[in-house]
Amino acid sequence: MTVAVRFAPSPTGFLHVGNARTALIVWLFARKSGGTYLLRLDDTDQERSTETYAQAIERDLAWLDLTWDRKARQSDRADRYDAAIARLKEAGRLYPCYETPEELSLKRKSRLAQGLPPVYDRAALQLDAADRARLEAAGRRPHWRFLLQPGAIEWHDLVRGPVHFDADDLSDPVLIREDGRPLYHVSSVIDDIEFGITHVVRGEDHVANTALHIQMFRALGAEPPVFAHLPLLTDAAGQGLSKRLGSLSLQELREDGLEPMAVASVLAKLGTSDPIEPRRRLEDLVEEFDWTKFSRASPKFDVAEIRRLNVRLIHEMPYEEAARRLAERGLPVVTEPFWAAVRPNLARLDEITDWWQVANGPVAPVRDDPAFAGTAAKLLPPEPWTEDTWKEWTEALKAETGLKGKALFLPLRRILTGLDHGPELKTLLPLIGRDRTLRRLGGETA
Repeated sequence: MTVAVRFAPSPTGFLHVGNARTALIVWLFARKSGGTYLLRLDDTDQERSTETYAQAIERDLAWLDLTWDRKARQSDRADRYDAAIARLKEAGRLYPCYETPEELSLKRKSRLAQGLPPVYDRAALQLDAADRARLEAAGRRPHWRFLLQPGAIEWHDLVRGPVHFDADDLSDPVLIREDGRPLYHVSSVIDDIEFGITHVVRGEDHVANTALHIQMFRALGAEPPVFAHLPLLTDAAGQGLSKRLGSLSLQELREDGLEPMAVASVLAKLGTSDPIEPRRRLEDLVEEFDWTKFSRASPKFDVAEIRRLNVRLIHEMPYEEAARRLAERGLPVVTEPFWAAVRPNLARLDEITDWWQVANGPVAPVRDDPAFAGTAAKLLPPEPWTEDTWKEWTEALKAETGLKGKALFLPLRRILTGLDHGPELKTLLPLIGRDRTLRRLGGETA
């Protein structure tokens, strides 16, 4: 069997860490198994779906380098849904219901008060043609429910193991709205059948839906795919992320200057037995992917973990990769000596702009002691400069002024960079150059 998987976001908002994790895990599984990856935009919600969000989803996936083999939009497939829905109606598996939301709410409350599960009572099945005609003449428009067959619904989940539901404990789900538009359940199942999806990977909040979907697959003459339900992410305190997702979009992480592989390295390992370590390539994560490593426990997500990995990735990034990444982002493409000098002081790649400015100016020097600056200028060694120049210069200054340690080095740093911190000056000084150094020692912005 050739594995075929899909990532099916709704373009009703930006891609967040929770659904980005699903997108990544599905992609890793597809590549590990030699299968195909379908990007399917579930855009039938006409009120909330927008082209802006659709493009943002594709941009975020491309940022993570999650390429897709096929792409589809549910909004292009209305005729396919109509045909399959007609078959379900002919088979007696869809039936019209006329209750208003208020009437359904009263029914649920009544059943709960009796100690019964709040499932639909199937009262609509008792309506005859005359009853339906009378209701429609009064302005009622039916919604359509899928008739569940009694009995056990079971499957083996790649994450949860054996899963069991009793159909008698479930409500017949609404598949068609009053306005005739299909809901998520039926359109998703039809798509999975027609695109030959072999494995469905999604959050554990869909487990009960899967029980319904299994009967829909069979009602449409198809065997259900294999399912994997991932535990939902929580924050560092163990609370759900649902109300906090506005600050955890991939767009925001990208705009914050984080590396895509820092994000991928964390999301791929959350909820697994593997330690979270930075990986430079998606191929490394593909090689390490294994369903048996996933736990049923809810993994804790902390954006600080991504930031920590981001620092490690940058500090270990070879010059060739750095040059490519800088060019991609429109940042200064520096020389290899410059990269080696400033890399240990970067938490994000875009911070290199600050040190490019320090090396190339203009910088307003901070001269706390003009007399000291004048002595430093007098003792400044001639060029050519190397990393040994800093030691030669400061040893001469130490002998001349009697200053040492922080009392010697901090005033020089403030004059040369205008800052109190930064890369080692032995590597930075040759990048600044003698002419610019002399001008800053003289108090000139250079």
